[in-house]
Amino acid sequence: MKAVRKLRVHWPIESETFSRLANGEAAAFKDDQGIAALLRALAASAELGDFGNYRHVFESGLGFEGFTVAEGANPTLGQVGQQTFSPTFVFTTYFDAALDNAAVDKFTRRLVEIHPWEVPVIELSAPMSVSGTTPAAATYGSGAA
Repeated sequence: MKAVRKLRVHWPIESETFSRLANGEAAAFKDDQGIAALLRALAASAELGDFGNYRHVFESGLGFEGFTVAEGANPTLGQVGQQTFSPTFVFTTYFDAALDNAAVDKFTRRLVEIHPWEVPVIELSAPMSVSGTTPAAATYGSGAA
């Protein structure tokens, strides 16, 4: 097991992108400018998604964000007092739990800079464990007696 922290970013997408991703069209990752910018940020931060022989590892999901815009906000979508729903791409990756705060701050600030929302939803977890190598049980029974 490997000690990591989870980074999850909720990213608004167009309905067309949502539909394409839901239908399994992987090309939508590159065709959507927002998701493409998010993936470039992942690729530019070597600390993110490092799983040994695999780099830039992430998981994603589709859903909706719901919110009501309050007075004083400057929304990208919606109007004051209006309940709004936004198709959303949920991006999750991991980084080493021992990574220093300056590095975490650097990539988090970069995500805030490129995020289209006035108040982006970016989550950082406490340290947790994830599998980082092939479990030892999978290496037994290789035929040697």
